[in-house]
Amino acid sequence: MHAPAARTASPLAIGAALASLYVLWGSTYLAIRFALKGYPPFMLGACRMFIAGLLMFIVLRLRGTPAPTAKQWRTLIVLSIFMVLLSNGFVNLAETQVSSGLAAIAVASMPLFAGVFAMLRGRHPSRVEWIGLVVGFLGVVWLNAGSALRGSTLGLVCLTIAPIAWAWGSIWSRDQDLPEPFMAASGQMIAGSGWMLVAALIHGERFAAVPSTSSTLAMLYLVVAGSIFGFTAYIWLLHHVRPALATSYAYVNPPLAVVFGALIGGEHFTMQDVGAMAVILVGVVIITLSKARAAKPSPPVAESEPAA
Repeated sequence: MHAPAARTASPLAIGAALASLYVLWGSTYLAIRFALKGYPPFMLGACRMFIAGLLMFIVLRLRGTPAPTAKQWRTLIVLSIFMVLLSNGFVNLAETQVSSGLAAIAVASMPLFAGVFAMLRGRHPSRVEWIGLVVGFLGVVWLNAGSALRGSTLGLVCLTIAPIAWAWGSIWSRDQDLPEPFMAASGQMIAGSGWMLVAALIHGERFAAVPSTSSTLAMLYLVVAGSIFGFTAYIWLLHHVRPALATSYAYVNPPLAVVFGALIGGEHFTMQDVGAMAVILVGVVIITLSKARAAKPSPPVAESEPAA
């Protein structure tokens, strides 16, 4: 579905939406870390995605939004493997061993992989985008070779797969028959909760005790703030501002996640971590600004949310 033409909105409303998007999605990485104190990683994802997806589905149906067709449901089930299980689920699993800020830094590489996949599907990058890709991937190499990720094979593997899966799902979804963006997100979360449950069973997860109140509140924060309010702000921005501004979360959220992790979670970061993040984000900014100058209006990406 193509987004409607951008409608006028007050600078105050746009600023509030951007602030909400930055803070809500930037804080989800730390919220995952807190929720993992009471929930196993894939069970956390299953609970979060099912509750958020079901609530959105009920509200949308009450407002008259058509439910996905059988064909669209099949597409959403496949898409949720990449956009929910392999992205969000693997971030959850990685955060059992690495800090929330480091996870956010690694996931920041997603737009770089999206650029590569777009190239493989026939959209060749401009010279400036090539520069952004090269710079960004140098940061990815630096992060994987010189940061705390070296101490966790599981974290390294998961945080490599997560942004690749999310990027591929984002590009692949553009050619698919999908319902309108909110319903597509809802369907992905519902379908993805099933994949998360399967992964939890394979991973041998179980609740050793009733989750603590604090971990449950963190899980509910992910449901409301991350999955519902954050995505609502994102879609609203896509309909009211240039795509480059709406997608600016890609290079704002990682630094915010690092700040939240340090100030609230007591996490520590090396200069190598921060340096790698800076290089990755420079590449992402170059690509985003290059696309903003040359791109035509594009439809909202059928993604539920960032990998966190």
